Amino acid sequence: MKQLIFIILINLSFSQLSLQLISSGFDKPIYVTTEPNNINKLYVVEQEGSIWTIDLLNDSLEVLFLDLTDRVHKPLFPGDERGLLGLAFDPKYLSNNFIYVNYNDKEDNTIVSRIKLNKKTGFEENIFLKFKQPYSNHNGGHLDFGPDGYLYISIGDGGSSGDPENRAQDTTNYFGTILRTLPNSNDNLNFNKEIYAYGLRNVWRFSFDKLTGDMYLGDVGQNSWEEINFIPAGSKKKINFGWNYMEASSCFREESECVQLKNNFEFPIFEYPNDAKYARTLLGIKQKNMHNIHGCSVTGGYVYRGKNIPELYGKYIFGDYCTGKVWSFSYDGDKVINFKDHTLELLESINKKSFYLSSFGESDDGELFMIDYDGDIYKLNRKNTQNKNVSN
Repeated sequence: MKQLIFIILINLSFSQLSLQLISSGFDKPIYVTTEPNNINKLYVVEQEGSIWTIDLLNDSLEVLFLDLTDRVHKPLFPGDERGLLGLAFDPKYLSNNFIYVNYNDKEDNTIVSRIKLNKKTGFEENIFLKFKQPYSNHNGGHLDFGPDGYLYISIGDGGSSGDPENRAQDTTNYFGTILRTLPNSNDNLNFNKEIYAYGLRNVWRFSFDKLTGDMYLGDVGQNSWEEINFIPAGSKKKINFGWNYMEASSCFREESECVQLKNNFEFPIFEYPNDAKYARTLLGIKQKNMHNIHGCSVTGGYVYRGKNIPELYGKYIFGDYCTGKVWSFSYDGDKVINFKDHTLELLESINKKSFYLSSFGESDDGELFMIDYDGDIYKLNRKNTQNKNVSN
């Protein structure tokens, strides 16, 4: 069922959210996180292959942490989806110095590797997943450790439009999936063993609820619908989300092709119209008629489990890259409730009229960050929080 659009029961009551500028001047930033057990150091991923640290205790000092530009594809045009797309810290990072990255190399291969940091030699890279991308778009790119200690990896459907080779329904390849693995130096990944979920188009950010372990996935739509998918904690079933038979809960192919298979698919818990114009976003032109729930490229977010914004606690906050809209809702295991649009109050708090929401981020203590692809890093706060704007 479409939860959506016409949730015109949208709660328009006064909210308490604002954004605090942490740092600015980054080049195509696409992710931000903190290392385990250290909430005062942020790591910012730039699409071209650099990872920077921001020291919040030292006047937001920025330092280059890791330079992978010699091996990462350099985005060549607006909308180029390739590059360094994901970063995850090993849960035992403080003792083993392992991080994991997901990127497109200069030969258009997807690379997932473990990097061991070494003060003397810099770093050593161990590639444990490498495969050729058939097209330039839909690379997925996110990776994160779940509460079970496994590494989860988002792989897009391979690109073009409409998944023309039907890769997302084919579990003999990695495309259109979430992989789940315990990465070791001698790993050889097996398709059927490692695929945790499939039938996905291009998951741009998934996350785990820090309290429950439930998984939320933002899957970018094709022609009509953007979707938020859900996997309950501890799920053992290999879930099929339906792409490219289905786009969200609507048939993408001919109806006769969908009707016999619908019972095999898991439908999203929330969807909204893909009716903004992506070309306008690429050209920097403001979207029209965006006063309701609209967009063209979902940016998956997080269930808020921090302490600074008690009224947001337990709500999933997410947004849309094209329109810069930011929303939140609660999910009770059956339906979405308490939906709210936070866009205007957040834009007003930073005196902006537009926002290219490339990613959310989460600190180790559950606080949330937002990235403007134009180069700014923000922390989500309450409106009455004393904001200190810091830029480089």
